[in-house]
Amino acid sequence: MTRPPAIILAGGRATRMGGGDKCLLDLDGCPMLAQIVARLVPQCGALALNANGDPGRFADFGLPVLPDSLPDLPGPLAGILAGMDWAASRGDRAVVSVAGDTPFFPPDLVQRLMQAGEGIVLAASRDAEGRVCDHPTFGLWPVALRDALRAFLAGGGRRVRGFALAHAPALAVWDAVPVDPFFNVNTPEDLARAQALARQERRA
Repeated sequence: MTRPPAIILAGGRATRMGGGDKCLLDLDGCPMLAQIVARLVPQCGALALNANGDPGRFADFGLPVLPDSLPDLPGPLAGILAGMDWAASRGDRAVVSVAGDTPFFPPDLVQRLMQAGEGIVLAASRDAEGRVCDHPTFGLWPVALRDALRAFLAGGGRRVRGFALAHAPALAVWDAVPVDPFFNVNTPEDLARAQALARQERRA
């Protein structure tokens, strides 16, 4: 089974963290992005980063940096579209999206997404009570839908879940116990929790 390429979504404003690039925050001694890349490289066929502004700040990572294809930072859907266009230019049939502020995603993410369905597949987690919550910035996106996504964005659509639900997505579900693998860093308190989780993971 051919492994699809992946796009790391890091184009947001990070207002709750005081601005800047969340993916460049230090996490247990190295940038969060370095940990995301290390977790993702064994899973995918190629890797790119969606980010806006000066791409030089990511030069140390050796990744192609793809800006949003639309102005005014319309959100992660624009990054997914950039990833779909990039994957299509490579001749790939789909691209995996990964959030740039979520460093503990599963080591079998790509495999499970590919096994779950043929169209759009979203990652989800199940809590101790059996409730399932999707995480739409983590997904598998067929490049055949890129024109539909372009039209959705041009019409003012911004919600990743909204676009996905229009195309009957499948779900790949992971347990969120004891820790949700899709826990993301939005606030300084989240970063402190992530530091503790990273130390635990390193010691395991």
